[in-house]
Amino acid sequence: MGSVKYLLDTHTLLWAAGDNAKLSNNAMTIIEDTDTTLFVSAASAYEIMYKHKLGKLSEYEYVAENYFDIIRDFEVDELSINIKHAHFAGKFEWTHRDPFDRLLAAQAFTENLTLITNDPAFNTLTWVSVLW
Repeated sequence: MGSVKYLLDTHTLLWAAGDNAKLSNNAMTIIEDTDTTLFVSAASAYEIMYKHKLGKLSEYEYVAENYFDIIRDFEVDELSINIKHAHFAGKFEWTHRDPFDRLLAAQAFTENLTLITNDPAFNTLTWVSVLW
């Protein structure tokens, strides 16, 4: 896997923590490789907790309730949201309006990370490296 660094999309993190049968073989191989550098965005923490509070993601209640333990067990690096990420997420042209996805795309681009996602919306962004 070399020096490529990866950012987990929120659903990728949820699936890896709770229902890894939904992960592709490529995604599973990278996530399980102890030499791989994985990042999880603060946007994903917010998205999971916010949607959990709204009563969504009930099948992933364990992930929401044990988030910090799961992140520690996966040995991922935290990726904070900075002004550069927020600025770029707000300004780039993309018809997709999901604010969480916009932040993840901006972070992947500005930090030179490959986004591990099954979300086809990201396929329209030729400047974001995507793996599934």
